[in-house]
Amino acid sequence: MSAEFDVVVIGGGPGGYVAAIRSSQLGLKTAVVEMDRMGGICLNWGCIPTKALLQSAHLLEEISHASEFGIKVEKASAEFSEIIKRSRSVADQMAKGVDFLMKKNKVEVILGRAEFKDKNTLSVTSGTEKKEITSKRFIVATGARSKQFNVLPFDRELVLSSKEAMNQKEKPESIGIIGAGAIGVEFADFYASMGTKVHIIEFLDHLLPNEDEEVSVILERSFQKRGILQYLGTGVYAAEKKKDSVVLKMKAKNDETKTSEIEVSKVLVGIGLVPNTENMNLESVGVVLNRGFIEVDERYRTHCDSIYAIGDCTGSPLLAHVASAEGIKASEAISIEFGNPHKLNYHVINYDYIPGCTYCHPEVASLGLTEAKAKAEGFDVKVGKFPFTASGRARAAGDTTGMVKIVADAKHGEILGAHIIGANATEIISEIMLGASMELTVKNIMDTIHAHPTISEGVMEAAAAVYGEAINI
Repeated sequence: MSAEFDVVVIGGGPGGYVAAIRSSQLGLKTAVVEMDRMGGICLNWGCIPTKALLQSAHLLEEISHASEFGIKVEKASAEFSEIIKRSRSVADQMAKGVDFLMKKNKVEVILGRAEFKDKNTLSVTSGTEKKEITSKRFIVATGARSKQFNVLPFDRELVLSSKEAMNQKEKPESIGIIGAGAIGVEFADFYASMGTKVHIIEFLDHLLPNEDEEVSVILERSFQKRGILQYLGTGVYAAEKKKDSVVLKMKAKNDETKTSEIEVSKVLVGIGLVPNTENMNLESVGVVLNRGFIEVDERYRTHCDSIYAIGDCTGSPLLAHVASAEGIKASEAISIEFGNPHKLNYHVINYDYIPGCTYCHPEVASLGLTEAKAKAEGFDVKVGKFPFTASGRARAAGDTTGMVKIVADAKHGEILGAHIIGANATEIISEIMLGASMELTVKNIMDTIHAHPTISEGVMEAAAAVYGEAINI
C-alpha cells in the first residue's frame, strides 16, 4: 500500500501534532505517524498527568491549612489510587481531544513505527502489517525518553522512570529521587504531600541548578520545612537492590571521603533525557546526528533537503512549548518552500527568551539570563526584587513564599532575565516574556498599570525596584 502526502510528521507529541495541524491549515496534505497514542509523552505520561497529580497534592496542602482561614475541616487524607486514577483520566481526555483535532483538520493518523527507505519514502510497521508512505517532506518529531543511570538501570518495579512514578498502584513508604531538575522536584513535591518520606539527591549544589541561585535557595528552604531531605553536591556511586527496597550509597562531590547511604522503597531516576532517533535509518538518508540529536538549521531542515526535525530529538530546549513553536515554524518554512500563496510573516524563534516552568509548590518560572550568567557575560547588571511577603494578594491567599526578580542591563534597561518563585509564577512569567520578546524595557513594565490586588503586581514592583522606585517595599 502506498500513499502520497505533502508533509508526513513522525511523532504525535506536542511538537508533532501541532506541526501537523499547522501544515494542514496551510493547505498541505498531511499525515502523522505515531507508535502509541496521539499527544506523545507530554500529554500521556508527562506534562499533563503530572500537573493533575500536583493539583491533587496542592489541594490537600491547602485543606490541611484550612483552619488558618477560619474554616473547620475534618482531617483530610489522600486516596492515593483515586489520585492516580484522576490523573490518568485527565490524560485520556486530552488524548481524545488531540484525536478530534486531527479529524477536524483532516490530518490522517497512521499507527506504527516509522523507518526511512529513502528520502521520500517511509516504511511503517504495525504488528505484522507493513506499508509504505511517500511524501515530499517529513518532519521528525520523535521526542526523547528518560536517561538510564548506569549505577542503577530501570527495572520499572523498584527503579522508576517518571512514567512509572506517576502510575504507582500504592503509595511508597519512601522514595529516593536522583536528580533535582524539574522532574525530580515536581515528584518530590507530589510524594511529600502524599506522606511518602522523600530523599532528593543532586550532584550540583542546588535544587533546580539551572535556575537563579536565590530562587533555588528559597525552594530548598520551603522543601526543608516540609521534611523533604536534600542531599546537595552529592552523587550516587553505588546501589544495592533488595527484595522490597534499594540502598543508595552516596558521596560528597567535593569530599569523596564523606560518604553516606539511605534505604528507600523506590528510586526515581530523573537525570535527563536521550533522543528517540535510533532505528529510523536517518543517517542512511543523509540526516546528521550529534550524540543522537538531529542537526538542523534555523528553519529546522536537516542535512537531507526533504527532512525537517523539531523538538527534543534535535536537542533544542527540551520543553513541550518549544517543540510546539518549532512545529509551527517548520510547517511554515515548508509552505514557503513550496511557494504557497499564504501571507506568512516568518521569523525565527529567539532562543534567548524561552520560559522554563517547574510546577512544584512554590512554583518556579524563569526566562533569559540568571544574575550570575549576566555578570559573567559582561553586562553591567541592575537587579530588582519584590518579595511576596509584601503582596496584599499573597497575604490574603496565605501564600507569601517567594519573589519576583528581574535582571536588567543598567545602561539601556533591557530585560536580561526574570526569575519568579511563588504562587502563579508559571502564569505571570508570560507578561515578562512578551515584554522581552517585543524588546520593551524594564521601565515599560514599571509604567504599565497592573490591577490591584494581584500577584502579578509583583512584576511591576520588581521592575520599579530596578530603579530604586518600588513603592511597597
